Amino acid sequence: MSSSLAKAPLPRYFKNDSALSQRDPHKQVIASLDRIVTQYPPDSIKPGGGLYKGPISIAFLFFALQEFYKDFTVESYSTGQFCAAYIKQAQDNIKDFPEPSPQNCGVANDILALLALGAASAKDRDMAGELCDFVDVALEADASNEWLYGRAGFLYLLRLVRASFLDDKETYDMITDTADEVIEGILSSPRPWKWHGKAYVGAVHGSIGIITQIVLTDSKYAAYLEPELGALLSYQYDSGNWPSSLPPGKDRHVQFCHGAPGVVSSLICIKPLFLKLTERIDAAIRKGREVIKERGLLTKEPCLCHGISGNALALEDEDLKHFLTYTTKSKIRQLERDGMLERSDDPSGLWAGEAGRAWAWAVVDKELERRFIGYNDV
Repeated sequence: MSSSLAKAPLPRYFKNDSALSQRDPHKQVIASLDRIVTQYPPDSIKPGGGLYKGPISIAFLFFALQEFYKDFTVESYSTGQFCAAYIKQAQDNIKDFPEPSPQNCGVANDILALLALGAASAKDRDMAGELCDFVDVALEADASNEWLYGRAGFLYLLRLVRASFLDDKETYDMITDTADEVIEGILSSPRPWKWHGKAYVGAVHGSIGIITQIVLTDSKYAAYLEPELGALLSYQYDSGNWPSSLPPGKDRHVQFCHGAPGVVSSLICIKPLFLKLTERIDAAIRKGREVIKERGLLTKEPCLCHGISGNALALEDEDLKHFLTYTTKSKIRQLERDGMLERSDDPSGLWAGEAGRAWAWAVVDKELERRFIGYNDV
């Protein structure tokens, strides 16, 4: 085929030039949950992916939403029962899961995610202890530091479990002591923190994600990390976006994993811990939201990690609701018909598929804090 006939690549985003609109969030979240269990039942989901994708990620969604949607049933199954069914799909394949390792000890590790979700949902002290026992892996000198595969993600798992043991001092203290060890391991690592040889900036693999997980786990480290956060604020482009990695290159990605949405969402939740930087953080959030509104209606299938659903959660009320109108089933079909949709290779999971869309709608429906499940929701 000649180059003149080759299919043109999709643009990264389409113009945000329609009048502000919104859809009924309750209807949308129920429809989304129904699609998950009917189109992607537990035994159809490929195992693997921890809290990021796969059956554990969907179980985690139902675990997080069960108190808000107790009346949701499909063929008499409730949210709690669906949570258990997706966990069972993962447990049935546990022999195929890789053991936690220095380069795979974050939220994407299935064994660690299963232990954390099991300990949190059942308040199981033994499982909490097993999770903490894996700290030796995370403390090895060559361990990754980022959220998806590294120590920062291990901190999130510890924090998730700790929230279920507020009335159990012994277990709570065990988890806190373990978290302190992990934090010290991160802080003793060479700067800048790198993943696969690059100094990433964003929430999934970069410094803002690491800083966020540390200070949400133990706020006393905020003073120590103030210079790191101040430097990160200075990397913001005039456009309002942030570079994917350092040294800064092209201003390209406006999505949670690489760019303004992840940085803005992180800054919003950690701002109270960095009082000396309040004015700079507020200014960075304002500029960041402007570039999200301008370039955040992405042609990638709506999701939390690199799609409209995640970008929406970094915005304020009317813009958030407007962005989410592009994540309905009918709108996705329209975008596909118009040749403006890049389908996800993980259509069901929490961070790249339908489960993430359900979370975003639930945040609006139940007026929850604009947090990202598995990242800064605890």
